[in-house]
Amino acid sequence: MPKMKTKKSAAKRYSLTGTGKVKYKKMNLRHILTKRSPKRKMNLRHAGILSEDQTKKIRKQMLPYG
Repeated sequence: MPKMKTKKSAAKRYSLTGTGKVKYKKMNLRHILTKRSPKRKMNLRHAGILSEDQTKKIRKQMLPYG
């Protein structure tokens, strides 16, 4: 049986933590930042963690060897 291929678009968007959780970069921090409050921008800098059901889907379908 051939190897499963990693979805490269998913590999660029998500990364795995040491405990197996899936990290991603939050949206809305690219341009037109003047209308966003400093508190909102500060919170958007931190990585987000996917929920358990989404984590299972991403790891099984898109990042099989992750």
